[in-house]
Amino acid sequence: MIRILALAAALFVAAPALAQAPAAAPATAPLPAGLDKANAIVIDTSKGRIIFKLRTDLAPKHAERMKQLVREGYYNNVPFHRVMDGFMAQTGDGQNFNGTGGSKYPNLKAEFSPVPYKRGIVGMARSASEDSANSQFFIMLAENAGLNGKYTVVGEVVSGMDVVDKIKKAPAGSASGAVADPDKMIKVQVASDIK
Repeated sequence: MIRILALAAALFVAAPALAQAPAAAPATAPLPAGLDKANAIVIDTSKGRIIFKLRTDLAPKHAERMKQLVREGYYNNVPFHRVMDGFMAQTGDGQNFNGTGGSKYPNLKAEFSPVPYKRGIVGMARSASEDSANSQFFIMLAENAGLNGKYTVVGEVVSGMDVVDKIKKAPAGSASGAVADPDKMIKVQVASDIK
C-alpha cells in the first residue's frame, strides 16, 4: 500500500513537468496510397516533404539516373539554388551547390515528350545542348508552355506542392533567380528504400 501511495505521489509531482515537455517534431507526410514506391522520390526539406513520381514511361534513362544519384546520397543537403516565383524551383547540383555542377556520370541524351510543363511537373535542367541533362532538376511552380518539348519531363509531384511553394525564392526581378542562403533538400530517398 505504501508503494502504491509513493508511486501515485511521484506521478502527481511529475505530471506538471511532463505537461511542460516540448512537443515531438511533426511527423513527415505519409506516402500517398497506390504510389509506385520503386519509382517515387521523397525529398525532406526544412519546410516539409515533397514526393514525386518518376515518369519512367517518358524518360526511363533520366529516371534511372535520378534513382542512382539518390541512392548514392548525391542530393542530400543540396540547395534549391535557383527559385523564381511563378516559374520554378531548381536544385540537384551536388557537386558545386550553385547550379554550375553535375554528377560524375556522362550527360544524358534528351527524352523529350509532349507532356506540358504545368504546375508540379519535374523537369531535367540542361545547358544549351539538348543532350546535356545530368543531375539538376526543377519543379514547376506554374505553367510555362515555353518549355514544352524542349526539356525532359522526368516526374510529377504527387504530394507537397504546398512545401514547394514555401521554398525561399530569389528577389523579385532577379534575372538569374539565384537565391542567397537557399533552402535545401535535407534528405532524398527512393520511396521503396525508406525503412
